[in-house]
Amino acid sequence: MVKDYLWLHFVVLIWGFTAILGLLISLPAVEIVFYRTLLASIGLLLFLKFRRRPLKVSGSALTNFLLTGGLIGAHWILFFWAAQVSTASVCLAGLATCSLWTALIEPLVNRQPVKWYEVMLGLIVVLGLVVIFKFEPGYALGLLLAVLSALLSACFTVINGKLTKSHSPFVITFYEMIGAFLLTSAFMPFYAYWFTVDGFSWMPQGMDWFWLLVLSQVCTVVAFTLSVSLMKRISAFAVNLTVNMEPVYGILLAFMIFGEKEKMTTEFYVGTLIILASVGIYPVIRYVQKRRGLRTVRKIH
Repeated sequence: MVKDYLWLHFVVLIWGFTAILGLLISLPAVEIVFYRTLLASIGLLLFLKFRRRPLKVSGSALTNFLLTGGLIGAHWILFFWAAQVSTASVCLAGLATCSLWTALIEPLVNRQPVKWYEVMLGLIVVLGLVVIFKFEPGYALGLLLAVLSALLSACFTVINGKLTKSHSPFVITFYEMIGAFLLTSAFMPFYAYWFTVDGFSWMPQGMDWFWLLVLSQVCTVVAFTLSVSLMKRISAFAVNLTVNMEPVYGILLAFMIFGEKEKMTTEFYVGTLIILASVGIYPVIRYVQKRRGLRTVRKIH
């Protein structure tokens, strides 16, 4: 279990770099997701063919994969959009609300009672966001987009937690990347009509190709497949709670790369620390709950 959590933190570290890549790549958010999902699908197809992994799945499974991939595509569009209209730090902080959404959604999907301590930890995250929002009002749109992105992230994480029980993580990720690509492609006409002035920025420039390869192969194929695999042994809430470390990793990386541009107010970091406190509290509560459960069992016997 400890090894699984170490791998999960490695995945979160990689994801902490994605908001930075959204700023390094000169393309707008929708075009970034278009290339990310296209290149990720191609990379996974080549990998699966090289490893001679079977790709055939049932019609119902394929539908579930593609629809979940659509949620992932929408999540990424909102995520990169949030980073580009605010900062990487604000985007990553808004994403931390994912644990609250998961605390409410996962019990509904699995038909289990809502755990009070998971909701409490999610509310602690919201408190941190209130502190951030109060002192960073200029980033309201970016924060809103990031929170919506977090809601979608909670949805597909819970769904993937169920899908991994019967399918290979590589196959799941492959079809979900196709689903994300199809959603992005279908959104393009509406995007062109309502959101663009000068049309699409179709062609990546200069270093864009390199950063897109890093984004699609490392931050998507490697990290996403690992995360899906870990969901076989770790709950969706625990995964998304650990993802709250993403702001820490992302902010540190952003400050190292962008310097003073990513420097925020003291209150911003206070809010971020409040969010991260939930990560440390969760295992303590889980340990206490487990001990109480063992004592109850002993009393019965």
